[in-house]
Amino acid sequence: MAANVTGLFETRRDAEMAVERLVQEHGVDRSLILIAPAGDANSAGEQTAGADSDAAAPSTGERSDAKLTGPIEVSVDIQDDATASTIRDAFAEFGAHDGGRG
Repeated sequence: MAANVTGLFETRRDAEMAVERLVQEHGVDRSLILIAPAGDANSAGEQTAGADSDAAAPSTGERSDAKLTGPIEVSVDIQDDATASTIRDAFAEFGAHDGGRG
């Protein structure tokens, strides 16, 4: 049964980690995965992480230029229920909220 599994992530880093887990450890075809802002505005998530965080910046000042206008949505087109379960588990591992589909 074809379906779409979607998760919403607070940071771009968490979204990318979930995708890498799916591709590298579970063999999900990367072309079936879409990463995009959940809303109409460009966004790096809802919280700073990675290069947007203070620890990653070479200066000691807090960064204020990250586009934190909403969550990052990751969606995966799948063909079977077993894969859907694997995807949901990987999403949960990296803190995804249910995207309301699949």
